[in-house]
Amino acid sequence: MGAVDERLAELGLTLPEVVPPLAAYQPAVQSGAYVYTAGQLPMVEGKLPVTGKVGAEVTPEEAKELARTCALNALAAVKSVTGDLDRIARVVKVVGFVASASDFTGQPGVVNGASELLGEVLGDKGVHARSAVGVAVLPLDAPVEVEIQVELTEA
Repeated sequence: MGAVDERLAELGLTLPEVVPPLAAYQPAVQSGAYVYTAGQLPMVEGKLPVTGKVGAEVTPEEAKELARTCALNALAAVKSVTGDLDRIARVVKVVGFVASASDFTGQPGVVNGASELLGEVLGDKGVHARSAVGVAVLPLDAPVEVEIQVELTEA
């Protein structure tokens, strides 16, 4: 068990199975020293625990927890390509999409769920640049979707 896997266990987290693609794409791809994940929905055991817009059917607090789940799913996608999360040199970029009610402006707080999880799991390697974007709707009526880009150490 690697250091990142041990840290996940210390936090009481289990890396889930990679969420199967919903369309014609791969959950993650490696190009050189970088891994790019597809947008990860907050799937838990193959299902969305909550659907709807943040600021309407979904509270910002619920959405922040869902963003944590998205980040955990993204780490699973990275591991599916690298075989070892200890190869992460750093998280370079996080992009979070928040399905938002028309008057909701708290997207950064929601996406903090993903950013905070990456920091808890990876420490300084989890510090990243980020975008938090409000959108009208996401696949399957998910409240949030997160993609990450990571730089790898040499194998």
